[in-house]
Amino acid sequence: MSDLIDDLVGIAPGSALDALRAKRPVARSDAQATYDGLITAPADLVRASAAERVAIGYWVAVLSRAGGLADHYRALLDTLDPSVRAALDGALPGALTSGPYGSYPEGPLSIEDENGLHWAAPADLGDAVGERIAAALAHAHLLTYRPRDASPDALQDLLDAGWSTDGVVTVSQLIAFTHFQLRVIAGLTVLKEAI
Repeated sequence: MSDLIDDLVGIAPGSALDALRAKRPVARSDAQATYDGLITAPADLVRASAAERVAIGYWVAVLSRAGGLADHYRALLDTLDPSVRAALDGALPGALTSGPYGSYPEGPLSIEDENGLHWAAPADLGDAVGERIAAALAHAHLLTYRPRDASPDALQDLLDAGWSTDGVVTVSQLIAFTHFQLRVIAGLTVLKEAI
């Protein structure tokens, strides 16, 4: 059984890595089912449109420098709304940074506090993609580079931009799932080279 992760890693059927993944069939099928449910065949497009969903996946993958996954989402976004993809590409140079940044609550971990880019969607990006996507991109940037700074205020920003409470959950799921995908892909790529 092949899935998107197999395809992006280049796992050949019958290979040692395919056999390794086959030992966890539920993990494999659940990852694909989650992708299908969030991206390719969502049951509810009211919470987030298809283009919004793919734009968030694309943004997170590019911010994380996950080339193959970013290319996949980019191709999907080009089929749904190439103008949104172009607007995101235009905003990326000002959004890319390293990290993680942020501040821990006062205590022993505070020694690891590091200030970094606090990115907000530029006005021209908001004009091009709409307030909802712009706010979701800012939230994805926060969770990608400054997860320690996540707060109820950040969620309120999404609500203020027009996302429903259920939509905020969907945005958060999309961001988290894309991070999951890129970590699995990175890990399997290392294993592929080692076995």
